[in-house]
Amino acid sequence: MTDTTRESFIFTARVLGALFYYPPESEPSAPLIAALRNREWLEQWPLPEEALIPLADAFAQPCDEPLNEAWQRLFIGPWALPAPPWGSVWLDKESVLFGDSTLALRQWMRDNNIAFDTGQNEPEDHFGTLLLMAAWLAEQGNHTACDQLLAWHLLPWSGRFLTEFGNNAQHPFFNALGQLARLMLAEWQSQLLIPVAQKPLFR
Repeated sequence: MTDTTRESFIFTARVLGALFYYPPESEPSAPLIAALRNREWLEQWPLPEEALIPLADAFAQPCDEPLNEAWQRLFIGPWALPAPPWGSVWLDKESVLFGDSTLALRQWMRDNNIAFDTGQNEPEDHFGTLLLMAAWLAEQGNHTACDQLLAWHLLPWSGRFLTEFGNNAQHPFFNALGQLARLMLAEWQSQLLIPVAQKPLFR
């Protein structure tokens, strides 16, 4: 990564990670949501503006369902989540949390002396957590581990997750968020120096 692409990656991974992981009214997410509803973010986002304008319109579009309720429906429940944000749900034959892929991620983190604690008792392979971890690794200058995290533990399943997330979001803001994440992951994948692992998906 050049200094410019590194800063761009850290910025976008942090923004997307926070929006997928933290509730809309939380301290990390609330200012980001306000910024996305204001078209000024288009000048800061490192993608062609023509690809972002439709998303900017969707971010600002009103909806009868409050953003907090939509986030609860998509990420917490109580009903079955339309697109669970944990990797093992997509990579494990039984579609369970804490599956073999989660254990493989934990072993990789131990091998690389990575201790990344969100303070929540949950699997480490949450889509938002992995984005935040990747941003942290890039900020530490650990580009090899960052590339491995993306190629081995995030990109193999994230495309399917984001497709299902977008198809079932039923809310303009989160539909646009899913599309924005897909655009960024495609951009990051094009810059990777290692191939993305090919893993079977079970959902």
